[in-house]
Amino acid sequence: MEGLDVKAGSRSAVTLGALAVVFVASAAWGWAKVTQPFPEKVEPAPCTSTLVEKGDDLAPPQVMVTVLNGGGANGLAGKTMDKLVSFGFAKGDTGNAPDTGGAVAAQVWSDDPGDPAAILLASYLGSDVDIVDQPSGYPGVTIVVGKRFQGVVEGHPTVTASKDAYVCTPPLSSQPENPS
Repeated sequence: MEGLDVKAGSRSAVTLGALAVVFVASAAWGWAKVTQPFPEKVEPAPCTSTLVEKGDDLAPPQVMVTVLNGGGANGLAGKTMDKLVSFGFAKGDTGNAPDTGGAVAAQVWSDDPGDPAAILLASYLGSDVDIVDQPSGYPGVTIVVGKRFQGVVEGHPTVTASKDAYVCTPPLSSQPENPS
């Protein structure tokens, strides 16, 4: 057995064993990655909190609106939303309001009654409107319309911010506009 190199044979066996371990570990890792569930789709935020500085003008396209029906006729929230959108406001949610404590014409819910978005929106809701210090949890500025609501009127084209405020503005579109 003169031609047999025991060291070379041992080295080859050790190398093949190490490669087998690496192969099995890689296969197990790959299988674990392939069989993982896909990540959940993340919904984008309905609006972006944007600083409106004192002295800046705020216009309807910069304001997202949620309209809640506070005891008015069926469909009042949807009709009100459609009219506000026709004046340029961004569409938020529509639905039914929790109990408002009685018949209302219109209320603007805001955690800051001096919010320029609330003031701008109130100008479109007629003379019988109250700005109520109440956060809503809905996107944008929330309004509640009730039995005595007379409908949307043409309000101010802009409102000048009397102080720095954060406004829930609609997100920018990620799709290019159609040039037609």
